[in-house]
Amino acid sequence: MTTQVSVADLKAMIVRRLNLKAVTPESFADDGPLFGPQGIGLDSVDALELVLAIESEYGIQIQDAEVGKEAFASARVLCDFINARRVAAGGAGA
Repeated sequence: MTTQVSVADLKAMIVRRLNLKAVTPESFADDGPLFGPQGIGLDSVDALELVLAIESEYGIQIQDAEVGKEAFASARVLCDFINARRVAAGGAGA
C-alpha cells in the first residue's frame, strides 16, 4: 500500500531541502504559487533543486519542463502530482 504524501509534509520538505531561511511551511498557502513575487519567491535554480529533492525524497522523476511547470503551480498541485505518480509507479520511494 502506498503512503500518501501530505501537503504539510511536502511543504516542510521544500523549506528544508531548499534551505529557505525566511519561510516556514506554515507561512505559505497550500494553494499559493511557489514561484515569483506572488509566491514564496522560488526561482529557476530552486526549480532544479526541487526536482532533485522530489526525485530523492519520493522517487519521482520530472522529465519534461512543461509537466514540471504545471506540477509546480502550488504545494497542493505538486502534492497531488507526486501522489498520482507514486500510485502509478506502485509506491516507489514510499
